[in-house]
Amino acid sequence: MVPKLADSVEGLRAAGNQSFRNGQFAEAAGLYSRALRALQAQGCSNPEEESILFSNRAACHLKDGNCRDCIKDCTSALALIPFSMKPLLRRASAYEALEKYPLAYVDYKTVLQIDDKVASALEGINRMTKALVDSLGPQWRLKLPSIPLVPVSAQKRWDFSPPEYQKEIAKSKFKETTTAKTTVPSAGDVERARALKEEGNELVKKGNHKKAIEKYSESLSFSDMESTTYSNRALCHLVLKQYKEAVKDCTEALRLDGKNVKAFYRRAQAYKALKDYKSSFEDISSLLQLEPRNVPAQRLRQEVNQSLN
Repeated sequence: MVPKLADSVEGLRAAGNQSFRNGQFAEAAGLYSRALRALQAQGCSNPEEESILFSNRAACHLKDGNCRDCIKDCTSALALIPFSMKPLLRRASAYEALEKYPLAYVDYKTVLQIDDKVASALEGINRMTKALVDSLGPQWRLKLPSIPLVPVSAQKRWDFSPPEYQKEIAKSKFKETTTAKTTVPSAGDVERARALKEEGNELVKKGNHKKAIEKYSESLSFSDMESTTYSNRALCHLVLKQYKEAVKDCTEALRLDGKNVKAFYRRAQAYKALKDYKSSFEDISSLLQLEPRNVPAQRLRQEVNQSLN
């Protein structure tokens, strides 16, 4: 006997999708559970369909704030079809909500191996990197679980997402495409740049300014949009008496952030060392407009004034 459509796996999944669209997440989860039982009762193997149902039910759990069951269902979906996009993203979101940042980072990073233009994963990587630096310090990468290597066969796999989620993915991809028109580096590059900058900062604390310059330069090769990376490298140039290079880096830092006080101060120091007292005085004046009570800048202004007179 042929089952009625409403009681079939396909019918139950369609009904679940409609309930999900209507915001009835508990009802949708129940329908996906019925679909899973119906599929298992058929006695035939259909890992793709089963993976979709687990993933869809995970989405319901995530919407209801049930992150632990979301993780369980996503893990079940991934056991059936490894490296599926939506279960990875949903599990990453659940891990993030539970503040399991290393695990969330691994899942977001895995998604970006599959498709490096997924906006939600790019944004997630940025959030996780900041959270990991804050919680684990500059050596946070050493404390991560291993990131699985995604095989070529899993690249660009979108086939297992139901139509309503394909729209969601398309929206994310459109957002990333439009963002890319105004910012050259990808979020993945920005994340690598920030990590390298932190390594440079640690080297500065140890007094290894030459090596720090290398790290800052490597950071800028991934993303040249960070004003503080230029001003930090300028500090190293100052210490090494490379004053012209310091001026260049401070100028670039100020192009990106016209209120970068450290860039004004360090360029003023470099100009003073180059005996360009007029330019030095102008930079100090600009700095003091931003921070009138900046004591080091006040002292430097007195020194430059003496050289001008």
